Amino acid sequence: MSLADSDRELVVSELGREPTQAEAALFENLWSEHCAYRSSRPLLSAFDSEGEQVVVGPGDDAAVVALPGADDGDGKRQYITMGIESHNHPSYVDPFDGAATGVGGIVRDTLSMGAYPIALADSLYFGEFDREHSKYLFEGVVEGISHYGNCIGVPTVAGSVDFHPDYEGNPLVNVACVGLTNEERLVTAEAQEPGNKLVLVGNATGRDGLGGASFASEDLAEDAETEDRPAVQVGDPYAEKLLIEANEALVDGGLVESARDLGAAGLGGASSEMVAKADLGARIELERVHQREPNMSALEILLAESQERMCYEVKPENVDCVREIADRFDLGCSVIGEVTDGNYVCTFEGETVVDVDAYFLGEGAPMNDLPTESSEPPATDLPDVDLEDAFEAVVSSPNTASKRWVYRQYDHEVGVRTSVGPGDDAAIVAIREASAGLRSAEASAELRSAEASAEPRCAETSTEDDRKIGTGLAISSGAAPNWTDAAPRDGARAIALENATNIAAKGATPLAAVDCLNGGNPEKPDVYDGFTGIVQGLAEMCETLSTPVVGGNVSLYNDSVAGPIPPTPTLAMVGSKSGYDAPPLSAASEGDLVLVGDVGLETGSPRLGGAEYLAQFDGSDRFPRLPTDPATVIQTLAAVADDDTTLAVHDVSHGGLAVSLAEMITAEAGLEVTIPGDDPTGALFHEQPGRALIQTRSVEAVREAFDGVAPVVELGTGTDDGMLTIDIGDRMLATDASEIRELRATIERGLE
Repeated sequence: MSLADSDRELVVSELGREPTQAEAALFENLWSEHCAYRSSRPLLSAFDSEGEQVVVGPGDDAAVVALPGADDGDGKRQYITMGIESHNHPSYVDPFDGAATGVGGIVRDTLSMGAYPIALADSLYFGEFDREHSKYLFEGVVEGISHYGNCIGVPTVAGSVDFHPDYEGNPLVNVACVGLTNEERLVTAEAQEPGNKLVLVGNATGRDGLGGASFASEDLAEDAETEDRPAVQVGDPYAEKLLIEANEALVDGGLVESARDLGAAGLGGASSEMVAKADLGARIELERVHQREPNMSALEILLAESQERMCYEVKPENVDCVREIADRFDLGCSVIGEVTDGNYVCTFEGETVVDVDAYFLGEGAPMNDLPTESSEPPATDLPDVDLEDAFEAVVSSPNTASKRWVYRQYDHEVGVRTSVGPGDDAAIVAIREASAGLRSAEASAELRSAEASAEPRCAETSTEDDRKIGTGLAISSGAAPNWTDAAPRDGARAIALENATNIAAKGATPLAAVDCLNGGNPEKPDVYDGFTGIVQGLAEMCETLSTPVVGGNVSLYNDSVAGPIPPTPTLAMVGSKSGYDAPPLSAASEGDLVLVGDVGLETGSPRLGGAEYLAQFDGSDRFPRLPTDPATVIQTLAAVADDDTTLAVHDVSHGGLAVSLAEMITAEAGLEVTIPGDDPTGALFHEQPGRALIQTRSVEAVREAFDGVAPVVELGTGTDDGMLTIDIGDRMLATDASEIRELRATIERGLE
């Protein structure tokens, strides 16, 4: 590790002396792109992060959002926490441990806010599926996520998987976590008062993960899988589970003044950031840290990124209680120092190894002023492909095929909150605590008693009344590399609208979002231009949808000898609704099917830019237009989805109408549809977001709801034969549920 010359000059000027070895390493890590956002922070002010529902916005370990009109029956407002993290470089070097520790880190960010983790969402991006190295990374990452999440008992309920050739040398692993707390339990990462003790709880510190922050802030080298292995942490999910429960006991007991997860830059990062937020200092004796390896140096203790560790600020009179709880859960516990009103000071065996202003350490990094260089969009080049061949290729593409192989490895029902699980447009988890205030006192007490029993009622077995009275939290997460590769700004706008449409399809309205902004080497003008575009596009659409972006993560230098990744703005969005019932995605054997949105009749020929059709057949086109009033479309769709006459709802996006229709077919219910217009390819395969298929008992009710909002096109009816029949122009496509299931089993076949 080495501090850049320009940064060293700035540090020397501030300190009035040369930095010690430990100080130089600390500055290098905390001033890295991964921690300081030197290339991205100037852009992030574009996001609107405010709203009456926002309790804690960007800058803490996780954001905190109030659930609308919800309390826990005792008058305390009910909150959710939201966070998202990337573990991209570590997952390339070691896919299992890299992905697993990504889960562990975002869960501990949730604990830092005094919240209990209730749901995970993973968005994963790999090189082309038919390449062996991509499959190796894919299998290892999924195994790491499932192992860690399953062991700690937090359900993985949503996410996405995409394959694109430009991820071959640098996969992306983005993981989001939702937690539950209330205004009485809320904790932040801001230190409160000089004299309070700093207590380290959790696993012992080893030498793993040294320099992880700086490693994540540089391009991956060709030999990264061997040379950078020491920078990857090794997780212990069983210790994490103990830490989750210990954290609950500490928060319930009112023993925590502030908290921070030990993630990037280890103890040095967590402890200095805690006090810097309050413009305070600390004095830490590094030799007091409980260690698992002999003869560790001050620098190693300070910067090791060993997992399953938390730093708590604790009042002196509560230290013994904290130690007792740590012992109860068989966790290590060290009182390592205290909060002060001076500098951030670390000593080791009587020698001062760090003595700096904490605020300068955290906020002193100079921001980068980088050039951009835009490129011309490709000329229109639409391949002429047989319609039946195109249908099979697009429906069976790894990007649009079933992800069942992935989510069947995750325990998405643990915690007995999952009402709608993975494989749908959005997941829904039951927030029973938020509904307690809507019930009678007797019913509330009965519910809490049932949840505390050995056999709590799960969302899937709750009574119909429970499902309508409770509060549902819808969760959607993902991006679309084909979209942002074709048009960074418009593609990012479309990603935000797509996630909102997923939530609205379940009858929920968007509440808030967090983002994980992934890009290549920002020092390349064309790469930075694309990154700038995704920030602007995401910010614009989220503001249009009145959905504040309350937190997030930036991961740059996702570049390798294979080249930069596509600009990839993963968005994890949540929405709320009354009750946790939702219309199914699958078709019913009766009822009329309509498309809400453009099928090419209103705006001329559909645009295919960014579509899976062009990815399969090497073409180019302009990116689709978006609805003129997307916020009203989303609000209306959510209301219609919850209407009693609605039988099924499914959004239309990746793969276009062809894939959405295929996904609705089951052995018990088919669809017979007619696509209007004279452009069958465009109508079936363009991917304009903000559209949905609605199966209903009352077409007129849908028309009336969307009057003046979006076009409503009648497509056909449900059948009981399990067939998908598409009449389009002078062609007829017909296939049954078993054939569709075989087409969509691409991932299972490819991994056999």
